[in-house]
Amino acid sequence: MAEVTLTIGGRQYAIHCGDGEEAHLDRLAKMIDAKTGIARQASPGLTEVRQLLFAAILLADEVHDMKIKTEKPQGSLELPPASNEAGEEVMASRMNVLAARIEALADKLAGAATTS
Repeated sequence: MAEVTLTIGGRQYAIHCGDGEEAHLDRLAKMIDAKTGIARQASPGLTEVRQLLFAAILLADEVHDMKIKTEKPQGSLELPPASNEAGEEVMASRMNVLAARIEALADKLAGAATTS
């Protein structure tokens, strides 16, 4: 069994894995780290847990979108955005909506934690 140290959100995590899986886990960690960076930029001051929650939601949203695309009937075509800027605007809008949802959930969790 191998061990790899992954850096996510500026912190290091030692993870055990199967031999030869180190590079794959490193690539996955870099994806997660990129999403935590987006979380920090969208909402400065997030705790580590909230950054990881935001990253998980962003990644889950991407997986969901990919599943929908692969489930489309064969022969259906999706037109590309008119320009790259249009795609960036859509992504920025989605990120803002997700950030608002995450903040609302985090506030609920924080409220529940203080009342317990």
